[in-house]
Amino acid sequence: MAEAVPPQPKRKREQAAEDVEAPSTEEKEAGVGNGTSTPVCLPFSGFRVQKVLRESARDKIIFLHGKVNEDSGLGDGEDAVVILEKTPFQVEQVGQLLSGSPELQLQFSNDIYSTYHLFPPRQLSEVKTTVVYPATEKHLQKYLHQDLRLIRETGEDYRNVTLPHLESQSLSIQWVYNILDKKAEADRIVYENPDPSDGFVLIPDLKWNQQQLDDLYLIAICHRRGIRSLRDLTPEHLPLLRNILREGQEAILQRYQMPGDRLRVYLHYLPSYYHLHVHFTALGFEAPGAGVERAHLLAEVIENLECDPTHYQRRTLTFALRAADPLLRLLQEAQQERHR
Repeated sequence: MAEAVPPQPKRKREQAAEDVEAPSTEEKEAGVGNGTSTPVCLPFSGFRVQKVLRESARDKIIFLHGKVNEDSGLGDGEDAVVILEKTPFQVEQVGQLLSGSPELQLQFSNDIYSTYHLFPPRQLSEVKTTVVYPATEKHLQKYLHQDLRLIRETGEDYRNVTLPHLESQSLSIQWVYNILDKKAEADRIVYENPDPSDGFVLIPDLKWNQQQLDDLYLIAICHRRGIRSLRDLTPEHLPLLRNILREGQEAILQRYQMPGDRLRVYLHYLPSYYHLHVHFTALGFEAPGAGVERAHLLAEVIENLECDPTHYQRRTLTFALRAADPLLRLLQEAQQERHR
C-alpha cells in the first residue's frame, strides 16, 4: 500500500519566480505551465483518434495520435498527441471506494473469491492527461511503439558519430533554462543549491503526482551549462556530482522522510535531453529507463571518475535505440566499416 506524503510547506526562494508559462517536462518539447486547481479546457477543439501509438496494460497508459480543430477551417486539422494514464491509489482516499454502497458489477464468484467491476465516484476517477499540441512528426515517432536494438558505443564512436549527429539536430532545451532561471515551475522546486558551477535544483518529475511515495520521482538539474551527458564528465565535475548525491538525498529525507538507502539515484545514457540531470526514484518503483542498459548509478559514476579521470571518454557504453532511429544506422555503419 502506498504511503501518504507528508505536508509540503513552500520553500523560500533566493529569487522571486516570474509568472511566465513555459515547457516544463522531461522528454517533451511542448509542455504545460505551472499547476492549478482551476478547471481548464484542452488547448484544442475535438479529438478524432488517428492511431494508438503505444499502450501498456501493466502501466495503465495509452498514447493516442489524434486530429484536432477540424471544424476551425484549418483544412485537415492539426496533429496532437494525448497520453492517458491511470493515477496510483492514494492512502487517504482508497477507503472511500468501498464505503457506503459502491457501484459494482459482478464478474464471477467462486467459494470465497469474487471479482467485480467497481465504478468510482468522480473525485476518485482521475486520469492523468498529458497533451502535446501541436505535435510534429518527430513527436509522433517518439511516442510510437518501435522495436529496440542494443548498440555498443565506443569512445571513438561517440566523438566521430554520436556527437556530430547530436550537434546536427535542433534539440531545444529552453524549458530546462526556464526552470533554472525561475521563469517556470519555481513553486515546484523542492531544493536548490544556487552555486553556478556546482549547484543544482531538485524538482518533482511530472510523471509523479506527489500523492504517494511508492512512485517517488524527482530530477536534479545542474545550474552549470554545457555538460551534455555522462560522456562529458571528468574529475572537474566531482564537486557537482557529490553535491547532487549528498544534498539531494538530504533534501528528500527532510521533505518526504525517505532515506537514501531507499532511493535509486542515477543518470541516463543516452539521456532524453542534453543538459546534465540526475534521477531520484523510489527503490521499489520500476521507473522508465531504470534498466541496466540505460541507468548508471551516480555513486558508481563518482567512483569511476575518482579511479580514472578519462573513464567516460574512453569507456564503451551499451544502450538501446529504436530500430528506426537514424543514430542506430550511423553507429552500425561505423562499426561495420571498422571491422572491414
